[in-house]
Amino acid sequence: MRAARLIKMVLLLQSRPSMTAAQLAEELEVSERTVTRDAQALSEAGVPVYADRGRAGGYRLVGGYRTRLTGLARHEAEALFLSGLPTALREMGLDDAASAARLKVSAALLPSLRDTSRTVAQRFHLDAPGWYHEPATPELLPAVAEAVWDDRTVRVRYRRRPSGEVERELAPYGLVLKAGVWYLCARAGEDFRVYRIDRFAAVAVSETRFVRDEDFDLPRFWEERAEQFARSILRTEVTVRLSEAGVRRLPHAMDRAAVDEALAGAAAPDAEGRLTVVLPVESAEVAYAQLLSLGPEVEVLEPASLRERFADTAERLRDLYR
Repeated sequence: MRAARLIKMVLLLQSRPSMTAAQLAEELEVSERTVTRDAQALSEAGVPVYADRGRAGGYRLVGGYRTRLTGLARHEAEALFLSGLPTALREMGLDDAASAARLKVSAALLPSLRDTSRTVAQRFHLDAPGWYHEPATPELLPAVAEAVWDDRTVRVRYRRRPSGEVERELAPYGLVLKAGVWYLCARAGEDFRVYRIDRFAAVAVSETRFVRDEDFDLPRFWEERAEQFARSILRTEVTVRLSEAGVRRLPHAMDRAAVDEALAGAAAPDAEGRLTVVLPVESAEVAYAQLLSLGPEVEVLEPASLRERFADTAERLRDLYR
């Protein structure tokens, strides 16, 4: 455990000019006293860790010290190659750079680990697009990706329904591939927004670099925006009675987060063992399509118009199968 922590400490210091004891303690999940002891141990082992004293002080490596990758375990090397997702890299125009990087890492590995790129490729593949449609790579994705990597501002023309095209100057922070669709998370003025890249009509990459907000967390931002979007489209409600099987199948038919919240607020099952639940839905039309998949495991109570539609569908099904 300590050996792994010491290696991680060296790699952290190698990747940054210097780090305070507090920063190292947070990264390594130990106390500052432990950081001090580890730094002393590294120094005694010949790793040139230097401590700057004072309020603005910290730890740094001196003499251009660099460690090598020969300390990688097999599972660590496999995880490294797993991070290269070939389809996504190719669409962003980075497949050549990724290939060169993998070759350099492979050359630096111990001979016993040099087959890791092949073994990982045999065991994992990410197929991001959804079923039943051909994925389309946005023509302007490589230009957007270039701006993201170089922290360069872009001027874009964006197709926005129903008002047509708008022009925006953006600071492009990150790219997200969701179910085969590419999105750009960018700062427009003071606000962070999400744009579908296939709706860009034009992208001009500037020579001007923007100052990145170091507190911006792309995965957290995307998760929050995705949740907000999912909730924003649930504009109406339906009341239903569910059998035990219906309760189990409901999360597979509708938005899981909304279902979990609705089930948590439901009263106890009635005498027939059915649970009455108020569900937020996008519309009655969407609710009809979603709930129809549950068949007799769901009974719609409200709104009355939706209940009548289900009753009519049941009559037609009965006549069809009589």
